[in-house]
Amino acid sequence: MFPGQASQYVGMGRDLHDRYPQVRELYLQASEIAEADITGISFDGPAETLKQTNYTQLAILVHSVAVASLLKEQGIQPDYVAGHSVGEYSALVASGSLAFEESVRLVRLRGTLMHEAGQRRPGTMAAVIGLSPEEVDDVCRSASGEGEPVQPANYNSPVQTVIAGAVPAVKRAMEAARDAGARRVVPLEVSGAFHSKLMEHAKQGLAEAIGKAAITRAETPLVANVTARSVTEPEDIRRLLIEQLTRPVRWAESMQTLAGHGVGTVVEAGPGSVLAGLMKRMHRGVGVLNADKLEDVSSVVEGLGQPVVER
Repeated sequence: MFPGQASQYVGMGRDLHDRYPQVRELYLQASEIAEADITGISFDGPAETLKQTNYTQLAILVHSVAVASLLKEQGIQPDYVAGHSVGEYSALVASGSLAFEESVRLVRLRGTLMHEAGQRRPGTMAAVIGLSPEEVDDVCRSASGEGEPVQPANYNSPVQTVIAGAVPAVKRAMEAARDAGARRVVPLEVSGAFHSKLMEHAKQGLAEAIGKAAITRAETPLVANVTARSVTEPEDIRRLLIEQLTRPVRWAESMQTLAGHGVGTVVEAGPGSVLAGLMKRMHRGVGVLNADKLEDVSSVVEGLGQPVVER
């Protein structure tokens, strides 16, 4: 499992970079391709810069791919991969469908276009906790107005849904969610209404680049955000990456798909532990491991029965 935006923190990846030459090479490649100091921003911030969409997504991508590459070198090979929002690009690198260099180019463009879309059509997001997905759907329908849409953006768990849309509509939806009995309604600090209709400009701009990108058949099935089903074929992957920008991330269903396929252990590879926490609460019979820092990677390798090889 590969995390998405909001999992970033200043200093992430530094210990891996300092320890492993191959990780340093990934950061160097990313900074050169993106023409931005991804290394410095990841390690030293400031936080205000790191949380800017055009930097955040790249920083999370590089960290996540670095962790996955270290696990692969130690013999840890996934049976399935899944990534939350931009984490889907990290997952595709791990699946063998997308080269790292290509992923950096696409994520750089994606972040820039999403930032521009947020400026063209300002929007915001909020997390609704304590209502079912169906109840949040109803709230969004009632709060949407002419030219002011709001819709579910992330179905994160059976009791946590993130909504996105025009600022007035999101505010109306937040009030309606409280009235409907939500335990908590939390506004999110974001630069746009991600995974909503307001990202249409970004979708149009990204489609051409994805159409030209070198995407091959996935060696490891990807459980896609849009459908919560596993895919391997390049044309399916292209289509779903494009649709992902304006459609909700069906994360809870994706985790159900993994459990239904008999997955007994999941590893969150990258910054933070948000996805690991969600999985623990949703599927208590599934083992959950987190690989963020150097010691985490070693623990995952040891926990899955592989010897740690010093490099």
